[in-house]
Amino acid sequence: MKLILGVIIVLVSVAVGYTAHGGNLAVLWQPFEVLIIFGAAGGAFLIANPMKVVKQVAGNVPRIMKGPPYRKQHYMDLLALLYEVFQKTQRDGLLSIEADVDNPHESELFRKYPSVLNDHEALHFLCDYLRLMVGGNMNPFELENLMDVELETHHQEAELPAHAVNRVADALPGFGIIAALLGIVIAMGEIDGPVQQIGSLVAAALIGTFIGILAGYSLVGPLGIAMEHRAREKAKYLEVIKVTIMAVLNGYKPVVAVEFGRKAMYEAERPSFEELENHVKGHNA
Repeated sequence: MKLILGVIIVLVSVAVGYTAHGGNLAVLWQPFEVLIIFGAAGGAFLIANPMKVVKQVAGNVPRIMKGPPYRKQHYMDLLALLYEVFQKTQRDGLLSIEADVDNPHESELFRKYPSVLNDHEALHFLCDYLRLMVGGNMNPFELENLMDVELETHHQEAELPAHAVNRVADALPGFGIIAALLGIVIAMGEIDGPVQQIGSLVAAALIGTFIGILAGYSLVGPLGIAMEHRAREKAKYLEVIKVTIMAVLNGYKPVVAVEFGRKAMYEAERPSFEELENHVKGHNA
């Protein structure tokens, strides 16, 4: 919704400002200029990027329209789940969670937290490292190094769509210039015609530059930045899992370990100590 609102604000502001200066909106409608600019940009995008990145970009746009991937409640549920998992291991031993991590969708423990259960990336990340803990063949230092490698790989991959979109945004003003130059070529072909006709052709050509710059800096560029923010938020969610697990491996009790995870959150989503404590106690009552 925020994405749509932003686009509307951009377009309305430009249109109102233009007409307020006496501009004719009909002149801005140049479908062939749009075809040249966005057709060339789309083709260049396909040339430059592997299909997996193209698919990721296509999948990210509707997700961005839904808003941020994680809110405070998501983090509270995550830490409540981690607290309950580690309470169980402390009480019954690591082997007690083996069935839960092998089949989380069938686990009563995991099914209490659907926001975690439905997040496939986070669920796989969590279960993989809980499984390694159950195996007991890795020390905390080795496990932390492995987590860091996976988080770095995940972050690099998650930012690929944003980088691809940002490159298109940077190129759009250039494609607008191409469309404008082609329009000037057409105008020069009519140099012997009426002045009014030549003026209309030149104006239509300049619209190409306008569309390229507007799309690059006001629409496509901000979309790429929104994808970057989303990638960082996904990485932060996984980092909270890592910090909490490492706190347990370093000997802290579950109630303290989830506090480590809480401190790793961004301030906007971080619950207070009392909020988290009440939430955890409510799920474990």
